[in-house]
Amino acid sequence: MATYKKRGYKKSIINKVEGLSEESTTAEVFDKLDSSASKTEQFVAKYQNYIISFIGFIALTILSYLAYINFVFEPMEREAISELGQAQYYFDIAVNTENSDSLYYLALNGGEGKYGFLDIIENYDGTQAAKLATYSAGMSYLNLKNYEKAIFFLDQFDSDDILLNALSKGAIGDAFAEIGQMDDAYEYYVLAFQASQNSFTTPKYLYKAAMIADLNNQKKLALSYLKRIKKDYPEAIESKLVDVQIGRLENFN
Repeated sequence: MATYKKRGYKKSIINKVEGLSEESTTAEVFDKLDSSASKTEQFVAKYQNYIISFIGFIALTILSYLAYINFVFEPMEREAISELGQAQYYFDIAVNTENSDSLYYLALNGGEGKYGFLDIIENYDGTQAAKLATYSAGMSYLNLKNYEKAIFFLDQFDSDDILLNALSKGAIGDAFAEIGQMDDAYEYYVLAFQASQNSFTTPKYLYKAAMIADLNNQKKLALSYLKRIKKDYPEAIESKLVDVQIGRLENFN
């Protein structure tokens, strides 16, 4: 008598075993998730006061910062700009006037009930007005021939305005040159012409750097600066001055 063999019997057993195994693995995963969730809940319950305090501290910090910007800093900035106007007015007149020392002192120390640059720097630290006052104070001292103070204030000046940045570095170079510190003057002239590539400050400080390089017997370096002026800034005032200097240095070599 023929015996009937049920096809797929072993496969069915295997599938059942695999199914049980998958169910077991899934159960373990959920058990672990339940355990982790329980531990997290316990942690939160245990430290909830600290967590709430921390979140509250962050929120308070942000709100305090926004309040400071809106109710303290911005009004202070507007007030500083208002004060700066009178000081800058004295400075602008002084620049265009002979025998202007008294005007520079008014710009620095104030007049007509308004602050001068020094007051603005002291009372409105961190504002844009204070930054501009720092630059103008340095330039005032430079014109008053107080070169140490000019260097002090101009060296503190920092601005995203590349033109003012170049002018401040160049003015420090001028101050160092006036007190005979030529190496320092050269360093700042280089910083000045590197700060901005434009037809006003770049040839101006390239020329001054070239003159000091020449004094320091760095003839080739001086010649390269002068030729750069001639090539890149032919319309600049300094370009009209370099031909004689270039001829002299080329003949020297």
